[in-house]
Amino acid sequence: MPGVRLDGIVKKYGAVQVVHGIDLVVEEGEFVVLVGPSGCGKSTTLRMIAGLEDISGGSLTIDERVMNSVAPKDRDVAMVFQNYALYPHLNVADNIAFGLRIRKESKDKIASAVEEVAGILGLTPYLERRPADLSGGQRQRVAMGRAIVRRPKVFLFDEPLSNLDAKLRTQMRAEIKRLHNRLGATSIYVTHDQVEAMTLADRIVVMHDGRIEQIGSPMDLFLNPANTFVAGFLGSPPMNMFTATVVAGPNGPVAEFHGQSLELPNLDALEIGSEITLGVRPEFVQLNDDPNAPGVKVDVDLVETLGSEALIHATLNGSPFVIRTETISRAPSNAAQQSFTIAPELLRIFDVETGVALPGQEVAVPENAA
Repeated sequence: MPGVRLDGIVKKYGAVQVVHGIDLVVEEGEFVVLVGPSGCGKSTTLRMIAGLEDISGGSLTIDERVMNSVAPKDRDVAMVFQNYALYPHLNVADNIAFGLRIRKESKDKIASAVEEVAGILGLTPYLERRPADLSGGQRQRVAMGRAIVRRPKVFLFDEPLSNLDAKLRTQMRAEIKRLHNRLGATSIYVTHDQVEAMTLADRIVVMHDGRIEQIGSPMDLFLNPANTFVAGFLGSPPMNMFTATVVAGPNGPVAEFHGQSLELPNLDALEIGSEITLGVRPEFVQLNDDPNAPGVKVDVDLVETLGSEALIHATLNGSPFVIRTETISRAPSNAAQQSFTIAPELLRIFDVETGVALPGQEVAVPENAA
């Protein structure tokens, strides 16, 4: 049974429409991440699910019950906000228990539930402290504990890690994923951070300008982006993209650009003489040991060493081009120019006008990387 279903959901503020009829089914127990740039409508969509924003059109169903006109308190959802929203005058135990007290649960049941949730989140030593005496990560765990203790049908997360530093974000990502695996609750998570989306999600929903661009597993979207927006948004660094012309080669179609060329996969949609947008993932580039060896040549601007790997920031005919390479097996060269090759099946080809990926080039997702 689907946990949450959105059918043609629309949001308008007066004459301005910000969410344009989106359709989405979140299965029971699934962890779905809505991701996209600021202003794409992801938080507005989440707030409509929570009941904090009115739905201008379409239908919202939770556990097979239409929720369009149902009050937030009656939807059986729990939301974790970006700013924690803790009561500063209450200690950790009372903050976690607040929702249960509003429901007038028994003292024994409240005490048992708080003890259980505090144990899950590692908050037991801090139950008597107030929010001002906690770190940012601890406050976020308290906010999560307040949501968990209610045992709702759906958890909603609105950029909960945005206020944390990089190290804490990494720790909290792991905690949220472990928590979901343990509780198995239906969860919808909003973020603009594509790394969070890739590491947390069972499925990712990429949004742009109030519309859904693509839905799929993290690796499916990484390997098979539906268009140039998804290709440029998912991946760190993002996919390199440039315009090329399709010409006939001795072994099949070839992409020509700025006096250089790359072999293309044989696709029925490719037309000799047409222009395409060619996408190259930084991770899939194979650097030649000899910078002067045959291959596509780029001018190196900067080598950014990151420990086990390095990012080579280069330019291809004046446009930025990034290559990711290992430092253990292959030390980055300081040469002013590098040459590379890439397997044709790892290229992504997009229509130069619409930005949509040409059909027939889907890459199978490895079973252990779904």
